[in-house]
Amino acid sequence: MGYELRILPRSGSLEVHFAGTKRGGWLKMAAKSNITRPWYRAAPTPPFRNRRFIKIAALMSASLFLCGIGGCRRSPVQPVTVTVLDPEWSQPDELPAAQQESDAFTRETGILVKHLPVPETSLSQLGLWRKLLKEGGPTPDVLAIDVVWPGILDEYLIDLKPYAAEELSSEDPELVASYTASGKVVALPYHTQIGVLAYRVDLLREYGYQHPPTTWDELEKMAARIQAGERAKGKKDFWGYLWQGAAAEGLTCNALEWQVAEGGGRVIENDKTISVNNPAAIRAWQRAAHWIGWITPPGVVAYRELDSMNVWNSGGAAFRRSWQSDFRLSHWQNSSLGAVTGYTSLPGGPGGRASTLGGTGLGVSRSSAHPLEAIAYIRALVRRDIQSRQERAHSEPPAQPELYDLPLDLQPYALPAASGQTRGGLVARPSVVSGQAYEEVTKAFMTAVHSVLSAEKKAPEAAAVLEKRLVEITGFKTGAPSTGGAGGKYAP
Repeated sequence: MGYELRILPRSGSLEVHFAGTKRGGWLKMAAKSNITRPWYRAAPTPPFRNRRFIKIAALMSASLFLCGIGGCRRSPVQPVTVTVLDPEWSQPDELPAAQQESDAFTRETGILVKHLPVPETSLSQLGLWRKLLKEGGPTPDVLAIDVVWPGILDEYLIDLKPYAAEELSSEDPELVASYTASGKVVALPYHTQIGVLAYRVDLLREYGYQHPPTTWDELEKMAARIQAGERAKGKKDFWGYLWQGAAAEGLTCNALEWQVAEGGGRVIENDKTISVNNPAAIRAWQRAAHWIGWITPPGVVAYRELDSMNVWNSGGAAFRRSWQSDFRLSHWQNSSLGAVTGYTSLPGGPGGRASTLGGTGLGVSRSSAHPLEAIAYIRALVRRDIQSRQERAHSEPPAQPELYDLPLDLQPYALPAASGQTRGGLVARPSVVSGQAYEEVTKAFMTAVHSVLSAEKKAPEAAAVLEKRLVEITGFKTGAPSTGGAGGKYAP
């Protein structure tokens, strides 16, 4: 690898060009610490008037040249290491592919990537992210930004618009808007995830079902029948339906899907109306509470994502509420039950079928010690993701896993024209309308729902208390939910 000096006539600044590497390009002189070999050639000095600056530049070039031929002693410069906080690395089924992507980036650029440990729950992750960003330390460089966090963390993150115009132009504008706050794109969309229902294809066929459930009523009947049949075979710990019931962000997503499907609104509507205290939402919570001990294990009130995944991977259930992305569905072989697992939109009700929009984008800390390298890393990951999607769009879907009635934005392969499948709607959590207050809003919501699931409060009481608390947090008015049910793309 070599480098080349040049002087910019207008600004009078020096830049260094790294030659012979795939990340070659002009960098400011401040990047000279990345130069690891003494080979260079001086660029011809352009004719401009600042003679003093020319003399300084000439002296610098001569000094570097003498070091090159005389073998100046200097300690070897360590390669740059980009530090990353990304919960995907805690998911066993995603770790192999994630490691391959980081290794490929290191081979291409020489930049090392170090992933730091992260907490399991979304709120714990947010607390750690905010603490580190407020401290303004040199690490971490790259952070995975949950789709509901931009309004909370935007002041600590670099605006990526000037650096990633090509990648942003290839993304859905509405999705980019989800990672935009205060006019800044604070994260590049990456591995968008959507709530889905996973089901055991083999068990559905064994019990005579030709397709997965499309309504919650159907799910209850199918789950109860399959559960009874499997327990009759001696599988006493087999359950019909698994989900995440701990007082965490996963419960916010589950409960939002239940109540939107029932016609109970989105907790806080797009017009800043607090709508959660309504009969439909209350019925949805009561239905879920009824599942516990019937088709859902009693311990579900403490289940997080990994808890439900572990039971599922052991073959202990017929259905499971899960997150999926195009990436994961196209890498299904990483799943222990990939050959017998299918995925579909979550069941619906009077309000339609609702799947929560989730996933993360990749952002860069404003205090990063290596912002240019960090931006290069996230651009490389996003480019690979975009290229993979484009290739799959022209590919025939594999026989496994079975994909049935998925939300449109979660279709990793081209859908056959004669499939006749419909699509579930997407719904976003009320993070945009809540802004900086979203953390308090989601805590209040999950706490209220959890109190119903754990039989601490009756659903009508919990809804009334929640409504009062949301008014205190936001100052918004109360009213009826919108009548639109589950919306289209990223409905707020």
